[in-house]
Amino acid sequence: MLVLVVLAVVQVALALYVRSTLVSAAAEGARVSAVAGGDPGVGVRRTRAALASTLADGVVESVTVRGSRVAGVLTVDVAVTARLPLIGLLGPSVLVVHGHAIAEG
Repeated sequence: MLVLVVLAVVQVALALYVRSTLVSAAAEGARVSAVAGGDPGVGVRRTRAALASTLADGVVESVTVRGSRVAGVLTVDVAVTARLPLIGLLGPSVLVVHGHAIAEG
């Protein structure tokens, strides 16, 4: 019983680590894309580069960048879709996180 509890705690910790790493990389990609004259392709590359040296790199399925307006302010939204490295059928299997930044210019 104790082994199952320890494994469950380790699995939750791994899922939280992957989520926080994905959110951080998405926010970094949004900031790079939001620079005046920024290119969405640069944001995708920066997001993937930020994830390249982490455990989360192998689980990323897609990275998308789009511009949007929030309360009249132009923003950049980076969405990262990834698989969660979960054991068993409990919990979600796909995670989508977003990073936002206010567009310059």
